[in-house]
Amino acid sequence: MKSNDYVKYITQTVVKYIDQPKDERKKYRIEKKNTKEPFLLKWFGIIPYALYALFKRK
Repeated sequence: MKSNDYVKYITQTVVKYIDQPKDERKKYRIEKKNTKEPFLLKWFGIIPYALYALFKRK
């Protein structure tokens, strides 16, 4: 991707965000925050799988 294309994409994204009403932006942020996995579950969910793969390999 050329730098000109990247600047164009960023500009379009920012303009799209600014054009949205404030309530819609706030609603989107809250919705995104609620659907995100908790940090501990995300990272500690990987450890049991890694241990399983380690013991299965042996």
